[in-house]
Amino acid sequence: MVFDKGSTGKARSLAQNWINTNLNNFAAEITCGLPEYDDRLDSWRISLKYRETSVIGELQANRRLTEIKNATKTNLIIERIRKAIPQEQRSTRRNSNVFVPAAIPNKIILGDCVQVLEEYPPDTAQLVFTSPPYYNAKPEYSEFVDYQEYLDFLRRVFIRCHSILSEGRFLVVNVSPVLIKRASRSTSSTRIPIPFDIHQIMKSIGFDFVDDIIWEKPEGAGWNVGRGRRFRADRQPLQYKPVTVTEYVLVYRKHTEKLIDWNIRKHHSQEYVTASKILGDYDVTNIWRIPPNTSKIHPATFPEALARKIIRYYSFINDMVVDPFAGIGTVGYAAIELGRRFMLIDTDPKYYAYMKKNIIKKVSEDTRVDCYIYNDHNEGE
Repeated sequence: MVFDKGSTGKARSLAQNWINTNLNNFAAEITCGLPEYDDRLDSWRISLKYRETSVIGELQANRRLTEIKNATKTNLIIERIRKAIPQEQRSTRRNSNVFVPAAIPNKIILGDCVQVLEEYPPDTAQLVFTSPPYYNAKPEYSEFVDYQEYLDFLRRVFIRCHSILSEGRFLVVNVSPVLIKRASRSTSSTRIPIPFDIHQIMKSIGFDFVDDIIWEKPEGAGWNVGRGRRFRADRQPLQYKPVTVTEYVLVYRKHTEKLIDWNIRKHHSQEYVTASKILGDYDVTNIWRIPPNTSKIHPATFPEALARKIIRYYSFINDMVVDPFAGIGTVGYAAIELGRRFMLIDTDPKYYAYMKKNIIKKVSEDTRVDCYIYNDHNEGE
């Protein structure tokens, strides 16, 4: 449906009349957010803000903007206003200083990522993109005593990622539930909902949830795990288990009072901002159809196409992109192609040697790449 330019003004006027009638005592303190038409509800949605800082409710108007047909309860709005009042002295002025991050060179590091990242100050990274190791799903990933130890480990890693990440910048994690195969015919397999537990960790650390992108693989990609074969043969109710062909790509932003626009306007190089614009085709929905990747070196790599999308959408040229579980360095290859710097960390000497040999070939001769074993910087290059 097409609306004329006066529609938003009409929506604001309708909302203001509702405020004056229903919240008269607070009308001077309440403003309207930008009206937006929601075609799913066939309604205009207008957020209500207290002193331009706290969102305290929402109004929904009909399509023709002749009446308010739904609204947050007034007693709930008033209660939210009362809770917001003690914070009213907090300054909302945005920092006008332009921050220039340190020009840390590209790095490939063999070591424990928690220890390595402790060496780096805030604002080291402008994007973290990673896929954590599986929880005891395969023999090569069975170093955790139990699931809680695994989650505690991830918490320590993400705390350090939060510490080095610039204000308002993004952490993106590729993760999926893990199927623990049954030990015998008399026991059941277990599917562990890792993405949902990771979300609680991220929230508690200080990240704001932004998006859940679904990475969809071609049909049949998950048939090798055996899930769903019993139902296919017997077709009995209760035995239904779909073959999994998706993974989550969870997007978080380091908490800040500043809007994303601030990260764009206050970027130290508007040249980089302009050059980083997403031109041409882009992903309109949160379903991304990307074939999986296979590697003779690593048992569980994500495709470079996925890394390229994340880096394109959530960073600027010359930003530092960090992967604390780098594996064979897929993030590094994508970063090089897109003009970003990279920091790749892994504990496996085999992967470190592979990255050191292959990634350096991809960068230009005058591009610096430091390769070293943590606590043994004699190998720096």
